Amino acid sequence: MAHGTSPRPLRPSGLSIGDIATRTGLAVSAIRYYEEEGLVAPYRTASGQRRFTRADLRRLSFVRIAQSLGFPLSRIRAAMQSLPADRPPSKADWGRISREFRADLDARIAQLEALRDKLDGCIGCGCLSLDSCALYNERDKAAALGDGPRYLMGDRSEDI
Repeated sequence: MAHGTSPRPLRPSGLSIGDIATRTGLAVSAIRYYEEEGLVAPYRTASGQRRFTRADLRRLSFVRIAQSLGFPLSRIRAAMQSLPADRPPSKADWGRISREFRADLDARIAQLEALRDKLDGCIGCGCLSLDSCALYNERDKAAALGDGPRYLMGDRSEDI
């Protein structure tokens, strides 16, 4: 220790909610909300302060990323319930969850690629054809296949 400096006060083990907020980029209120939703379970010190483990950093970061990709909190919660509560999740635990989300992500990527490939032909085309438009599907024959832009979603006119 350098001359003239005092030792840092000892902190209870674990990370404070402020530490977690700084490290994850989440607002303190969001972290409290995720706690209420059962996505993290901090422990309490003798004085009642929340303390988080380093594993909670990964859990909350996963929540943040999954939400930014459009996954609903219910889906995220269901996946996270499979994580062990008695130990930090391992690489294998996270890999399993990743595989669960992969099919959804692949489907979204396919939809985005279809949108990218078809949208340029639709913008400004002026066709207003409900029989063939890939983006607008109200009251046309493709509606028999379901709601939404059926051709853009991968259906073909010959599927009708």
